[in-house]
Amino acid sequence: MQQKNKRILVAIDGSDQSLNAVRYLSKLPFSSKPKVVLFHVVRRIDQAFWDIGVSPMSRGQMTEISGWDLERKKKAQEFMNLAFEILVEAGFPRESVRVNIHNSKVGVDRDIIKESINGYDAVVVGRRGLNKLKDLVLGSIAVKLVEKLSHVPVWVIGGNPEPGRILVALDASEGSMKAVDHLGAMAGGSKTHVELFHAIRALKTSQFAYAKTLDADYEKELVKEINEEMEITFTTAKEHLVNAGLDAQELSTKFNAGVSSRASAIIGEARLGAYGTIVMGRRGLSKVEDFLMGRVTNKVLHMVKNRAVWIVN
Repeated sequence: MQQKNKRILVAIDGSDQSLNAVRYLSKLPFSSKPKVVLFHVVRRIDQAFWDIGVSPMSRGQMTEISGWDLERKKKAQEFMNLAFEILVEAGFPRESVRVNIHNSKVGVDRDIIKESINGYDAVVVGRRGLNKLKDLVLGSIAVKLVEKLSHVPVWVIGGNPEPGRILVALDASEGSMKAVDHLGAMAGGSKTHVELFHAIRALKTSQFAYAKTLDADYEKELVKEINEEMEITFTTAKEHLVNAGLDAQELSTKFNAGVSSRASAIIGEARLGAYGTIVMGRRGLSKVEDFLMGRVTNKVLHMVKNRAVWIVN
């Protein structure tokens, strides 16, 4: 099945990480190149700076500020041109890539969110931006986009990952199957390798107060039952991906039982299998665990390094 042409919004802030996000996008195994909007928000010069223009004595300062403003816009244009050329050199048609240098209206994150409602299939953001001291683990803009974008998948890019191998963290939830369908829509028709992965914690590490009273035989039976349920989910997920145009020979499944942490197990599997991309539903089976984002997804997003994490609503 040939994938339909998609639209992707890439938030660019002038950092090396945002360029790496563009490089990641350029290497994704699309069967048909999507349309891409490179979106940069130019922060406003605080109105207080312009207020000094009221005084004739401050005209020199006004000239200096105006010069600085022009210089930063020039650098922004040069950076966006570089990002544009990365995609074009990777085979994206020039007419499918648009540069939008946007003067901030209500704030960087809110301007990106407002733009994202214009028919995009995904929003791409670097894990950290220019300010590496604030929110050391995850950049402030990335955090805000992940928290507030509930209508479109968000791809958070950390480091400079190779996207060719994809790990889907799967459970039996509706959110997980939506993540599978999003992957199929974006990568359908490609030859990329995809692993469907599920992990369950050992009872002794679970939050159930009665776990210590359960014997080993009961735990084995429980694991067997969950495994059988997941086999049905794996089969359904593979059918969805094959129907979307992925090669059945490139689809694999793995079930890990008895792990101490599901998030750590997902990250460990990504490292073990050299998966540059982790695809997850925003919420899992427990919808009361966290209202906006499932606990496991949140932990993976904050713990993982040098990977892309797709968070699908």
